Amino acid sequence: MPTTPVTLAHSSPSGLGPVSAEEPIMLELVDEAGVTIGTAEKLAAHQAPGQLHRAFSVFLFDEAGRLLLQRRALGKYHSPGVWSNTCCGHPYPGEAPFAAAARRTYEELGVSPSLLAEAGTVRYNHPDPASGLVEQEFNHLFVGLVQATPLPDPEEIGETAFVTADELAERHAAVPFSAWFMTVLDAARPAIKELTGQSGGW
Repeated sequence: MPTTPVTLAHSSPSGLGPVSAEEPIMLELVDEAGVTIGTAEKLAAHQAPGQLHRAFSVFLFDEAGRLLLQRRALGKYHSPGVWSNTCCGHPYPGEAPFAAAARRTYEELGVSPSLLAEAGTVRYNHPDPASGLVEQEFNHLFVGLVQATPLPDPEEIGETAFVTADELAERHAAVPFSAWFMTVLDAARPAIKELTGQSGGW
């Protein structure tokens, strides 16, 4: 499995410097096979009925086989305050999904995975009833290990928790999770089981 490079900067889509507050975030539009067909502004791509775009989801585990969850910050315009997987997001146009997953994990959680590996892809269409936005995504999945203590960015993450499979089931039954969470988790399970072995009961 490849080792994740530490990413210290939040680069612009052009790769020429930091993203400014005024610079629109562009997403990579894809066809049903995941082939790039264009770009769209982030909010526009999520407005109903949604435009199919490239995304990624990361699942990081500690040495005890517990999954790192995050509760999305209340200030986020999409799915605020709900629990979800370790990290998820969108590559910049032309950015490799692996690089985007490593970059965004560092930006949101202040840690770089000690190991990060590809875990397949999944395509889904999930409306978010609360916001009216739609997740039409071709999602690249990644699983890995984290050894450092997360230092979440409060603008992105309200809370984090390490959970076993049983603890996740209890939490999922009790509190709101993102609309896409179970879809990406189920798709990543074969790679998660390979990564964790018997740890955590995944």
